[in-house]
Amino acid sequence: QVQLVESGGGLVQAGGSLRLSCTTSDRSFVTNTMGWFRQAPGKEREFVSSIAWSADRTYYADSVKGRFTISRDNIKNTVYLQMNSLKPEDTAAYYCAASPSSVISPYPRNYEYWGQGTQVTVSS
Repeated sequence: QVQLVESGGGLVQAGGSLRLSCTTSDRSFVTNTMGWFRQAPGKEREFVSSIAWSADRTYYADSVKGRFTISRDNIKNTVYLQMNSLKPEDTAAYYCAASPSSVISPYPRNYEYWGQGTQVTVSS
């Protein structure tokens, strides 16, 4: 069972920045596609970004393109989500997820392992 642990969430004013981290002790991380999703109260979980195991391909939701950057460090078994120019509509619980597939999918069903989430709240 792969365990993923997110950190870095918090309360920030609109226009501010946060960096989320997701780490695991499982060495299979280096071959997993990693993704970030978010879920606001009363809404479905939505795709934010994903990154291939080699970091040579990334994919972003249109709503965050140009503001968020996904990256990974396969030595530290950690994936990051740098979030800049935050907006109140970015408020949600953010989850990282791992997929053994090489396809960097935007669909939650393609991810096998999930973290517990970290809350991001953006005030106006």
